[in-house]
Amino acid sequence: MALSRRAFLKTGVAGAACIACGVYTLSGPQPAAAAVIPWTTLERTVVAVPVPATSPALSPTDIAQFARYGYGVWEYAPGLACQERLDLMPSGYTGQGVTRTARLVRFFTISDIHLTDKQSPAQLIYLGLVRHISSAYSPVMLYTTQVFDAAVQAINALDAQDPIDFGISLGDACNSTLYNELRWYVDILDGKAITPSSGDHAGADAIDYQKPFQAVGLHASIPWYQALGNHDHFWLGSAPVDAYLRQTCLGDTVLNLGNILADGMDSRGFYMGTIDGSTPDGTVTASGPVAGFAAPPKVVPDPGRRPLTRREWMGEFFKTSSQPVGHGFTQANLDADFACYSFEPKADVPLKVIVLDDTQQNEDFSGRGFLWHGSVDKTRWDWLVSELDKGQAEGKLMIIAAHIPIGVEKPGAFMSWWDRAYVTEEALFATLHSYPNLILWIAGHRHYNTVTAFPSPDPTRPELGFWQVETASLRDFPQQFRTFDIVRNSDGTVSIVTINAGPQLEDGSLAAVSRAHAIAAQQLIINPTISTNPMLYLPTGSYNGALVVPLSPHMQAKLQVCGTPLPAKAATAGTGA
Repeated sequence: MALSRRAFLKTGVAGAACIACGVYTLSGPQPAAAAVIPWTTLERTVVAVPVPATSPALSPTDIAQFARYGYGVWEYAPGLACQERLDLMPSGYTGQGVTRTARLVRFFTISDIHLTDKQSPAQLIYLGLVRHISSAYSPVMLYTTQVFDAAVQAINALDAQDPIDFGISLGDACNSTLYNELRWYVDILDGKAITPSSGDHAGADAIDYQKPFQAVGLHASIPWYQALGNHDHFWLGSAPVDAYLRQTCLGDTVLNLGNILADGMDSRGFYMGTIDGSTPDGTVTASGPVAGFAAPPKVVPDPGRRPLTRREWMGEFFKTSSQPVGHGFTQANLDADFACYSFEPKADVPLKVIVLDDTQQNEDFSGRGFLWHGSVDKTRWDWLVSELDKGQAEGKLMIIAAHIPIGVEKPGAFMSWWDRAYVTEEALFATLHSYPNLILWIAGHRHYNTVTAFPSPDPTRPELGFWQVETASLRDFPQQFRTFDIVRNSDGTVSIVTINAGPQLEDGSLAAVSRAHAIAAQQLIINPTISTNPMLYLPTGSYNGALVVPLSPHMQAKLQVCGTPLPAKAATAGTGA
């Protein structure tokens, strides 16, 4: 018995979200009654409590004063409904009477984790504080490893309710392409012991964010895959690692740079600072004009801070105890220094995931104009077109997984498609709109949860449209990941049901502390510049949607025998017809 679309969407709001949040399993027993039931944003959301009007403006480093003045305070709010979106459908389509018939695949995305060596001498803390750049300094940088571990625990709990077929991380696992940052990342997913400090390991015996801990690890039944982000192979996601940056990363002297935004990477004049791990609130030290220091500020060096090349970064994914070895990358990727690949997650479902490196290259850097943009060169473009051609010819639905989203930034914006890329964004869209089996582009990078429809340019062929879904960051509010359920509908369409969820927080946990810090950063750093941006979806920062996709007649017929039928219990859930 199938579940009507209306009932499917309404049940999530009441906390019985069947496919959407996984309360009803398709196979296997329910969790024990005593188990902690994870929640998604269908059930409840997190919102900031407004800062009292009488509170003074604080520096983001005034962590000890946040609570006193009402910064970083949050509360639970009602859940968000799963909004049905018909943007790709022909004019006049209503979907009335359409039912969900089978699930094709269930997966999670996580992005922009930015695991940070906070004691590194090669950071941009001073510039971040002066120019209000949260990616250069935010109090959340103290707890990145603990937040990631809490997110993995939440994914495991959702998987226990309703099995997840695979997961994919959409880039920026590292904050600054350091070896120790990447090893923390892989080791947390592998369930290893984590030492989240470096150098002199100050505070490792007493300071909460510095103490070693045992990671839980992603459940062994969930294979996970990896995409490349700009922070994974550029210094702070911005510039190639030159000799000076490499020496600073591995050395004992804090980075000396000028106003690099105006004067380029060769400028000097300010020590950029580091974090004193022996202090409870991560005091910023060694930060300020060079003239204010009698001698260059020093740190204890650490060979684990060596920057990785792209090939070295990919190679670390072969040093893992979770599956698959390489996490999508193969020896051919290493040999060619090429971070693109494709995989098919389920043998009985014609679905292909195309993992595209759409970050810029070292050669794009000129000393100014940092490497934050989307881009592909001829090699990657030819590969992408070949993968799309093969997927279309083989009759497979296709998802493109990349770090940088497309079509959502104005030309020239600092996260837009690069205006000197081999392929323009206009040409990219013209090509993508020629593949009726392309249904979805998933991305991270902007730290937003934005959902965007790209309808077909030909109204007579609506199947040429596709969706883009962005996944926010674990570094910034709302610190969330996403689940996706792709389900087959009774009228030959499919729905991409995507739901935000986040780390499961216990009172007093380090992940809960980090959430307070993320909200304080939103209030002190981010809000003054972009709080009116509708793509942020404030106040929750979250978006849940059931994104309806038209299919070609060929794919409609092919999918009729695919997927796992929805259970009878799900078919009768909720109050909708």
